[in-house]
Amino acid sequence: MTRSTTQPTVDDDIVMLTVPADGGYLGVLRTATAGLAARLHFALDEIEDLRIAVDEACAMLLAIATRDAELECRFSVTDDALTVEVTVPTTSGARLPAESSFAWKVLTALTTSAKATADGKQATITLLTRRAAEF
Repeated sequence: MTRSTTQPTVDDDIVMLTVPADGGYLGVLRTATAGLAARLHFALDEIEDLRIAVDEACAMLLAIATRDAELECRFSVTDDALTVEVTVPTTSGARLPAESSFAWKVLTALTTSAKATADGKQATITLLTRRAAEF
């Protein structure tokens, strides 16, 4: 039976990583992303697309992060999808780029879906990528 859900269940894997909000640590998140996508048997080009998307999302968040902040990254692994949720505390009045910006065009082109939330204290970007159907 194939389950098609993005909401984690008891049988799904959740991986949490926290790294300093510094560009030097993004390689850790890219590597974790690639490893988890490979575990789901994503194609090599899908893995690379997701790595680029995670890198772009983190770059957006680093631009509005508070000093000495940490990026919290939550990976949810389901049977056919990987959801990556990256959160960072933000500076007062910080805003993410508009959904019409080039950065968002990149995220939506490289993933199944991308969304963002910000509440004035923190911002989160959520990326969902489904494995391509096998023929």
